Amino acid sequence: MRARCREAVEAFGEGVAYAGKAFLCAAMSRLAVEEGMNIDVATGGELYMALHAGIDGSRLIMHGNNKSEQELRMAIEAGVSRIIVDSFDELDRLEILHQETGISPKILLRITPGVEAHTHEFISTGQDDSKFGFTVSTGIATKAIEKAAHTEAVELVGIHAHIGSQVFKVDSFVKAVEVMAEFSNPLNLPELSIGGGLGVSYLEEDNAPSITEWGEAVKSACSQSNIKAKVTAEPGRAIAASAAVTLYRVGTIKHLEGLRTYVAVDGGMSDNPRPVLYGSGYETFLPRSTNAVRDQSIRVVGKHCESGDLLVREGWVPSDMTVGDVIATPVTGAYGHSMGSNYNQILRPSVIFVKEGEAKEVVARETFADLVRRER
Repeated sequence: MRARCREAVEAFGEGVAYAGKAFLCAAMSRLAVEEGMNIDVATGGELYMALHAGIDGSRLIMHGNNKSEQELRMAIEAGVSRIIVDSFDELDRLEILHQETGISPKILLRITPGVEAHTHEFISTGQDDSKFGFTVSTGIATKAIEKAAHTEAVELVGIHAHIGSQVFKVDSFVKAVEVMAEFSNPLNLPELSIGGGLGVSYLEEDNAPSITEWGEAVKSACSQSNIKAKVTAEPGRAIAASAAVTLYRVGTIKHLEGLRTYVAVDGGMSDNPRPVLYGSGYETFLPRSTNAVRDQSIRVVGKHCESGDLLVREGWVPSDMTVGDVIATPVTGAYGHSMGSNYNQILRPSVIFVKEGEAKEVVARETFADLVRRER
């Protein structure tokens, strides 16, 4: 993760932000900032986590399509570097808070460029039909600019766009830059953020661009589009995903003759909902036999009360796998821990950081007592 953070800083320069929604805990907050990144937080909870980690507000960027007045107040009081404004209602809330505090936070307006991201519908955000941002094609974005530029409640410093997540085609980002340039160049604003969304390789056949390649494509497009603003980005998945491996314990093996072999483990959709939500694919292997022939086809499933609770749809392991084995799923660093739940009151797993052969628990494994801590 440290190497990926440094690569992002090299690709986009000062101001590049780690998208905390991908994976956030106190240790991750500190790691990203230590490596020169800011942190993009999308809720009051993510903001609180970063502040709890000791991160100065000036290193934080406040996102969110439906920020409450409380969340905006938290952001202003914390002195966040930028607020990415997503709606007219949010501008109205900032007007109210300005009357109370006299503070005019620096903002970027999130626009919707109308660009197809070629990704799953649920994580595509740049098309015209979106809950996010101000749409360029309808003229709404222009009206938002006019409103933000003519109020003392905020200081408009730039434009932001995010076309989606798990995007493999850098051409989609290039197209977004072209649309943003046509819209933002006449405004002469000092900042422009291309957001995040760079995809990662989950399966052997995947071929995702590197952060460096992404940065080069974006910067080249900005140059060709005559963008003079400082350009930055917000990678999240590209920082965290490939760094993590989730370990499960095999509890049950069921061979269904002529169909498949089910391998049930001590986790499931509560620690990685992506296969259920998006049909995402993963690989799997046995840590005790990393070089062994993987000739047994399996489907890895969890212990939750529904048939859709699967982790690896088509996995391959050595034929001598047995109950009690530890089975591993790589590339689980993004949107597993952050989207986890206690469905069926299953305990959330711990998070372990490893550096130079030394392991450190940074998030403790939940206990049954944790499940009832908030009960009254």
